[in-house]
Amino acid sequence: MKLLEGKTAIVTGAARGIGEAVAIKLAEQGANIAFTYVSDSSAEKAKALEEKLNGYGIRAVSYKSNAGDYAACESFVNDVLKEFGQIDICVNNAGISKDNLLLRMTPEQWNEVIQVNLGSVFNMTKQVIKPMMKAKSGSIINMSSVIGEMGNAGQSSYAASKAGVIGFTKSVAKELGSRNIRCNAIAPGFVETDMTSYLQDGAAADKYKAGIPLGRFATPEDIANVTLFLSSDLSSYVTGQVISACGGLNI
Repeated sequence: MKLLEGKTAIVTGAARGIGEAVAIKLAEQGANIAFTYVSDSSAEKAKALEEKLNGYGIRAVSYKSNAGDYAACESFVNDVLKEFGQIDICVNNAGISKDNLLLRMTPEQWNEVIQVNLGSVFNMTKQVIKPMMKAKSGSIINMSSVIGEMGNAGQSSYAASKAGVIGFTKSVAKELGSRNIRCNAIAPGFVETDMTSYLQDGAAADKYKAGIPLGRFATPEDIANVTLFLSSDLSSYVTGQVISACGGLNI
């Protein structure tokens, strides 16, 4: 039997990058997938991913929904429950970066990053814990970042949002452990996605890789593998933890 046979998973921000890899990995292991994308420009890619996921013999549905909007999350989760009848796993992956030195950062840039990266985790978790508490089972996985643990010049808003995700994760784990609901965070390092495309070639790439003991950036699948572990019963006694999937960057 596959690790997630009969489970239903939500993955936010899954039209590309880490979210896409996570959706594929969970589907490969038997989970039905409800995933979100936020922009019209991602609609075609989301539909293609939906078709690919259904090819694994599971049920997959894409939803245009903004995880940073509380009402949108409430509507989305209600739609998922109507479609699938249950929510066993929630991967809070939606995120953005608006990097700038603090001296030049605007309040609008700060607020947008905090709302999307941290607000979305509150919005989605608040909604999915209701059916999980009823079922007395569930796994919530929040995508943080090694930058939330270490900080980084020019990324104060991003670092603050991802550090907030870690604090939120630990608090939720303590609140919901008695209901058999687990909540963990993953802190990726540099990952080969569109967000880091400007770092992946030339002198910049060599500089960053030199600081990573494993000597390479992560692939989205590397992060998806950790997500699969936290989604499955292989991690049934793991909660409130931050797994740094960063190649040793934060040692």
